[in-house]
Amino acid sequence: MAFTVIAGSIYYLNDVIDVKADRAHPFKKNRPIAAGRIPRSVALTIFFLGSIVGLGWAWSLSFLFFLVAISYWALQILYSLWLKNQEVVDVFVIALGFFLRVFAGAIVINAHLSIWFLLCVISVSLFLAVGKRRAELAILTEQGAVTHRNVMGKYTTVILDSYLTMFATSSFLSWALFTFNFYEQFQTTVPTTLILLSKTLTINKWLMASIPVVIFGIMRYIRIVYDGARAETPEKVILSDLPLLISVATWGLIVIGVLYWSPLQ
Repeated sequence: MAFTVIAGSIYYLNDVIDVKADRAHPFKKNRPIAAGRIPRSVALTIFFLGSIVGLGWAWSLSFLFFLVAISYWALQILYSLWLKNQEVVDVFVIALGFFLRVFAGAIVINAHLSIWFLLCVISVSLFLAVGKRRAELAILTEQGAVTHRNVMGKYTTVILDSYLTMFATSSFLSWALFTFNFYEQFQTTVPTTLILLSKTLTINKWLMASIPVVIFGIMRYIRIVYDGARAETPEKVILSDLPLLISVATWGLIVIGVLYWSPLQ
């Protein structure tokens, strides 16, 4: 919740800075600040108050958590003011923002993060960031995309398609390797009943059952990216597309089932 307050406050600043560009966008022009429903002065006040409350809250929870939170806060301000106009760097900053959210959560609960899981988070973050850029090109003409965001003039559909393919592949591979190596940190035993039924059932890497679901989710997301409008934001995609929502829910059930209810734990 503390991190959400910080992230939310930055969105107000970003929308104040981008108000002119958002008014040139077919969907973002309806945002409260771009549409004039929230005055800029009010938005900036919310930004300053939200930043103070959120960072103060983070400080009270953990010093390390505060360092990650304030790093995210500073990075997003730099992105809003400058980095979003730098080719490739803009995508990396978006991805780094996703990564810092996960890292902050692990820090505050003092959890171990697997190297393969970190690589998966990085890959998925880059995949989502490139997907956002590709969707913008699908929504707008090349000239319109440049009007909305200067950096879009430096991208082409061919380049973004190549990036999308590369990070889609690395996302599913890194998750697959994480599921394969996950059980190496545990001493697992196979129930006798499974051994008696069939040796095939004695496999102790059941988390790998989620891999086909992940592949389906990635394929479905890529399909939506080329629709343009629906892929404007990742959360909008997940909440508005039923097949993708089902795949995410299925993935979650598999992970929870394997981690907490598997007979091999």
